[in-house]
Amino acid sequence: MINNEANVVYATALKAGRDCYKERVTKGEYPFLPALDEIITDRFSLGYVEVGLIEAPLEAVVGTVSAGRRDAFAANFMPLLPPRSEFGAKWTALCAESLGDEGIKEPVKCFEYLGRFYVEEGNKRVSVLKALGAATVAARVTRLVPPWADDEETAIYYEFMEFHRLSGLYAIRLEGRGSYGRLQAALGFDSGHVWSEEERRSVVSVFSKFTAAGGDGDLFLTALKMYGFEELRTMAPGELEKTVAALKKSGAPAGIDVSTTPGEAKGGVITKILGAVVTPSHLSVAFINDLPPDESPWVASHMLGARRLEEAFGEKVDVSVYNGERGEVDGLFDEAARRGADVIFATTPTQINSCRRAAVKYPSVKILNCSLSMPFPGVRTYYSRIYEGKFVSGAVAGAMTKTGRIGYVASNPIFGVPAGINAFALGASLTCPEAKVVLRWSSCTVDAFSELRAEGCDMISNRDVPTSAMRQDEYGLLRLESDGSLTPIISPVWNWGEIYVRIIGQIFSGAWESEGARGGAINYWWGMSVGAVDMRTAQALPESMARLAEFLVRSVADYSISPFSGHIVTQDGRTVCDGDRWLSPEEILAMDYLVSNVEGSIPSFDELLPIARPIVRIQGIYRDSIPPDKDEMQI
Repeated sequence: MINNEANVVYATALKAGRDCYKERVTKGEYPFLPALDEIITDRFSLGYVEVGLIEAPLEAVVGTVSAGRRDAFAANFMPLLPPRSEFGAKWTALCAESLGDEGIKEPVKCFEYLGRFYVEEGNKRVSVLKALGAATVAARVTRLVPPWADDEETAIYYEFMEFHRLSGLYAIRLEGRGSYGRLQAALGFDSGHVWSEEERRSVVSVFSKFTAAGGDGDLFLTALKMYGFEELRTMAPGELEKTVAALKKSGAPAGIDVSTTPGEAKGGVITKILGAVVTPSHLSVAFINDLPPDESPWVASHMLGARRLEEAFGEKVDVSVYNGERGEVDGLFDEAARRGADVIFATTPTQINSCRRAAVKYPSVKILNCSLSMPFPGVRTYYSRIYEGKFVSGAVAGAMTKTGRIGYVASNPIFGVPAGINAFALGASLTCPEAKVVLRWSSCTVDAFSELRAEGCDMISNRDVPTSAMRQDEYGLLRLESDGSLTPIISPVWNWGEIYVRIIGQIFSGAWESEGARGGAINYWWGMSVGAVDMRTAQALPESMARLAEFLVRSVADYSISPFSGHIVTQDGRTVCDGDRWLSPEEILAMDYLVSNVEGSIPSFDELLPIARPIVRIQGIYRDSIPPDKDEMQI
């Protein structure tokens, strides 16, 4: 009976092999198994590590060591020779053995190179097990270690080798530098933690369920960050399948589409005819804050924006506000969705993972997070091009400085902040070519003003005025007086209401859906052209400077001037703009350098005060290279 079944398996495998062969030949691709000896012409020049006996994942067993018998197999490891050949008889006998009570006992022997396995002894055993749908094969493995090189594949492989040393696992494969370290941290392990056998079994069990539900290693890491290991472990199979499907659609990292101007609905007459049907006539909009407005000027500025939204749309929009305590907001997303929210705005970047979890649970709700450069299609993000205002205040500072030394207090090394520093410095050089901008970071020092005074600065740029209603005091551009006091001059202002009005307007018009049809993540990054950024002047601003600021605001808003045009050189002498073009939004967003008239540097993660580290982990310009720390992971 078993022999008959083995014959059936061979016939099915033979068809699969010949189909694979024909398909590859038709496409002009190599139809046989790749041979390691042809991939590496001198194996003996590489390092060797005896990994020992392991359960090798069969999907990673991709070829043979030498070219001797490879023409017996198609590229998918299925047989190509007739069933009555000697090869066919041996294959069928191995299949019958595998179908028996004891199965195939003898392990195969293979080499592993860059995470892929090449069989030296046991090609037919691998073929049989693949035909039977097995997940792993017992294998004695020798690893070939390539010389270190700073290319993506080699660097990731070296990280994998360290991960394998700690975990003993081959099954979980990840892409992207730093991913294995982030996986270690997401599981709650220290960076050098060696897994126990119990930990290994537990993780493999959950990962196996996750892959059975359609996931892979990178999606598993995403799910761990969003849900945590324990919640994944206890998910029922049906719930896990829904979660994986939703993550594939909306939770996995993707390319970022930066929107610099509000979009319009695309389409012709049909779209206009159907507009009343496919676009909403009323929206329920929820705002979720991680603190009450009276405890955070940042949140208060967003609540002014919510009020502006109500004023703009009247009865067409219902607005509700949910305030968290101590950063606990997940339940607020559930409450907002339960009460029928069509749109949810989360007003701080640290809520991004809560937004992502909610996007999976409530796919019909439009969820947005106030942050920048977030690569998650299920959550759109929005932010102001505040660097435009910094450029204007920099020009004023350059025109008013008497010492030529201007202080600048930056917040955190996150996306958008280097652009603000550089725009300010370029604005200062516009009106004072010899001006130097002395940089300090509030995320690194508790007394930046004293340090800037000691540096001889007579003008200092501090945090922007968060709302038009607040006293300017020590916000924005300040003049340092001889008695040590500070006089407000001018400041950029964040007008969140203009952003909220335009986003909701895009939903009403159908432009939201038109943009979403392109796929990928969408970051709204709007500025003076839509009123999202403005300037607030103080009484001490001279009339001539007020006219200069007004001219620059008008010119930036109508795109006749860009802060990032002209000849731009970095601190290390590199030319990033030759003067014949404007830097693109993507180039501005990705800035990780400072221009030549800035004195100071971008701080490393280790230099940051503890309170600043969580936001830098999420939105830092070097977030992908930050060493993992389980105590700081936002999972």
